[in-house]
Amino acid sequence: MILRAVVQRTLYSSVTIDDVVTAEIGRGLTVLLGIKKGDEKKDAGYLMDKIINLRIFADEAGKMNRSLLDVNGEVLLVSQFTLYGDVKHGRRPGFSDAEIPEAAEPLFQYCAEIIRNCGLNVATGVFGADMKITIENDGPCTILIDSEKLF
Repeated sequence: MILRAVVQRTLYSSVTIDDVVTAEIGRGLTVLLGIKKGDEKKDAGYLMDKIINLRIFADEAGKMNRSLLDVNGEVLLVSQFTLYGDVKHGRRPGFSDAEIPEAAEPLFQYCAEIIRNCGLNVATGVFGADMKITIENDGPCTILIDSEKLF
């Protein structure tokens, strides 16, 4: 199956729910994560490894050559079922490919655990909540990644 992520290099990002900041990070990556029906831990493991080791931070020469681990960055991980919005037929997105919340939330938490186990700080949105995301994009630098290597 295909986990999908929008990865943004950020200087700061936060999640606000009901006018209260519930999670925030400094320099690092903001990751919007879409979970598709049937996604498994192996898909999550591949995608999180790719994100953690993605070389999109500048080295001394200004080249994108350093990973999140190299710069001891932080991660804001936010569940984003709308990444599976299908607009092939009409203008209103359909979300039938997105995993149901009861199955998606444990996999989302597993993804956060993988990042924590690498010694990195990870903050998360609140699964299923109406969240306001503030992102101070660095670059901007935005990368699309999925577990089937479609892009």
